[in-house]
Amino acid sequence: MCNDTENNPQDSEGGGGEVLVVASKVKTYIRGASGGMNTSASVFAALSDKLRRMCDDAIVRAKADGRKTVMDRDFA
Repeated sequence: MCNDTENNPQDSEGGGGEVLVVASKVKTYIRGASGGMNTSASVFAALSDKLRRMCDDAIVRAKADGRKTVMDRDFA
């Protein structure tokens, strides 16, 4: 869930539901890694959509291995 009340685009365009990332952490990372760039509010819905797809793929891999636990290797 997004912990940033300033930019909480829960169901923005292209959004598949709830925001899955901590917006303030993403903003801080981008600002630090880029030398001061800002982050658009639409980034959080896009990141959440990508994260959902990655999780769905990892779930498929874990099930294919006969596991009920998704592990780090399922994201490779």
